[in-house]
Amino acid sequence: MNRPVALVTGAAGGIGSACAKAFSDSGWRICGVDIVDCSDPTLFDSFTVADVSSEDAWKLIAQKMLGDFGRLDALVNNAALQICKPLVEMSVHEWDEVMGVNLRSAYLSVRHMHPLMTGGGAAIVNVSSVHAVATSIHMAAYAASKGALTAMTRALAVELAVDGIRVNAVLPGAVDTPMLRGGLSRGHLAGADIESRLERLAQKTVLGRVGKPEEIAQAILFLADPRRSSFMTGECVTVDGGATARLSTE
Repeated sequence: MNRPVALVTGAAGGIGSACAKAFSDSGWRICGVDIVDCSDPTLFDSFTVADVSSEDAWKLIAQKMLGDFGRLDALVNNAALQICKPLVEMSVHEWDEVMGVNLRSAYLSVRHMHPLMTGGGAAIVNVSSVHAVATSIHMAAYAASKGALTAMTRALAVELAVDGIRVNAVLPGAVDTPMLRGGLSRGHLAGADIESRLERLAQKTVLGRVGKPEEIAQAILFLADPRRSSFMTGECVTVDGGATARLSTE
């Protein structure tokens, strides 16, 4: 039996590389896409350095996927860009960059990967964020992009069901990645350095810690694998250590 094929965008990052390992350990073949090269090529059966907001890039990726694998069983839209600044200070170029990487890329990936996924059993997992439902200062562009991605997840679940494609989303909370650490420089948490701010953030979750990329990867794998989640589509699964379960006024 042929091993299933997964395509992961943002594959060189913390959650992306954790996804590659989780899928590979479960017997999948992994194709990665990122704007930078991967640090561990052994995680991937194929890796493409590309700008996921570019349609020309997706045309080339689709040709490569068709020639090398002839199919796609799981599409993980994980690539993301976070620019933390007040909305009124954000340039149009910066706004478009965030929307391009976080939202346009998902549209392009679905449009160009769709022919490889029809026939039943394939899945799309969009990596959204808790910022889609509850956010904080200087995150307007990022929150807007993730809110739109979450809404698009539900719409695609309805639209693509006729092709046998399930569509779900994972909404990670605070996960220890370079993006999270970079965002802590906003100064919205007490602490003189990043480590103390990270600890302060951890205390705000119900579980008292931030997440690990591997924990998000397992949730993504669950939603992608038809053996585990065959009756799930249109769902947006929050994985945040209970952060959004607690009232901010508590």
